[in-house]
Amino acid sequence: MHDNAGRGGGPDDRRKSDEHLLDEASRLSELARELHDSASAFISRTWNEEQALSQRALSLDSALRRLQSSLDSFSRRHSFDHKSLEKVEEDIYKMKCLLADGDVASLLPSKDHGRFLKMFLGPVNVRANRKEVRLKAKEEYNNYRDRTAFLFLLFPSVLIFLRSWMWEGCFPVLPVQLYQKGVQLFLVWAIMQGIAMLLQNRYQRQRLYTRIALGKAKRMDVVWGETAGVEGQLWLLYPILFVLQGFEAFVGLLLLRTAFVVVSEWQVVVCGVLLVLMAVGNFLNTVQTLLTKSRFKAMKRSKSKQDLDQLPSRTNSRK
Repeated sequence: MHDNAGRGGGPDDRRKSDEHLLDEASRLSELARELHDSASAFISRTWNEEQALSQRALSLDSALRRLQSSLDSFSRRHSFDHKSLEKVEEDIYKMKCLLADGDVASLLPSKDHGRFLKMFLGPVNVRANRKEVRLKAKEEYNNYRDRTAFLFLLFPSVLIFLRSWMWEGCFPVLPVQLYQKGVQLFLVWAIMQGIAMLLQNRYQRQRLYTRIALGKAKRMDVVWGETAGVEGQLWLLYPILFVLQGFEAFVGLLLLRTAFVVVSEWQVVVCGVLLVLMAVGNFLNTVQTLLTKSRFKAMKRSKSKQDLDQLPSRTNSRK
């Protein structure tokens, strides 16, 4: 008897343990079935409500398209008040933003993602329906841009340090010094690119915060062209961009001169042509952005001046 007690108790104790385990298993099984039924009912109810909201969103989208077409046809045929036209267009733009960028966008049918994305992912809907998921994706994208800019600063700096520490002390007379000079110029350009990327990321983030504070943008918007930003950062960013583009063109022309004068290889020619094309394209894009900003500021100044000129006439008419 003592041996049986030492080994875990008698038959009654084992029977009670078995019954307890069976009762616990049946209780948990019942809870699992209840939870499954509740989840199924919730999903069914949510799906029905989502379908009703989707129908309302589709009808509102079609009504908005009809209003836009009616406004376009009416403005062509009849003389329309300019301020009233701007007010209607502004309301239509706000409604489109609510439908396209708000929570209603998840209720509308997903658009085609293009042939390039289909080639890699297939017919998969990659749109994030939940707002917090979209904000998390944008935050991760901004962090990725910052990390990339730091890598553009870190690795070229390390390579330049290693080159000055090892190459000049160990291999000063090898016939590859011209190649090493080209590599050093390219690494300096990469460091300048990293500095420009850091400043550009910070400037664009400040511009977006400014527009959100003014009520002109949302957290998922992308800053561009006419938006107001921080003037001090702007005066620092654009000179660095122009210097970077000039240095990029200089490296490309230096590679082309090396290819035609010293070593005629097609790889050097292709690299030089690509760098020159990138420099010209970036320069034209930067100049176009500056012109767009200046035109927008001039339009705002003229509009505010017209509003100030109309104030005395309104006060005189009231008198």
